Amino acid sequence: MHTRAQAKWIRMSPLKVRRIMNVVRGKTVAEAYTTLTFLPHAAAREVKKVLHSAIHNLINHPVTPCTEEEAQQFRVSKIYADQGPTLRRIQPHARGRAFPIKKRITHITIELDDLQ
Repeated sequence: MHTRAQAKWIRMSPLKVRRIMNVVRGKTVAEAYTTLTFLPHAAAREVKKVLHSAIHNLINHPVTPCTEEEAQQFRVSKIYADQGPTLRRIQPHARGRAFPIKKRITHITIELDDLQ
């Protein structure tokens, strides 16, 4: 059995989020949750929210619900951050020049799978 959770339109660069995801990928849910709790990065909080949502998707599954202890035994099988549309702004500079400011957006996806 597996489940999936997704968070879209996170105002953060995908590169910053992928750095956190590489730490968590392949770990059990309990290890990943503990790791994300103590990481000092802002992206860790966002990934932790999505992991929390995936855990509760398992617990509240309509066909085959599981307990919270069983959900802790699942592992993070797939975790990835896709880039959303980029907001573009213009920063004026000296002598009539202008430089772009790119505001990146991320879509985070986590899939949990049992250990078998």
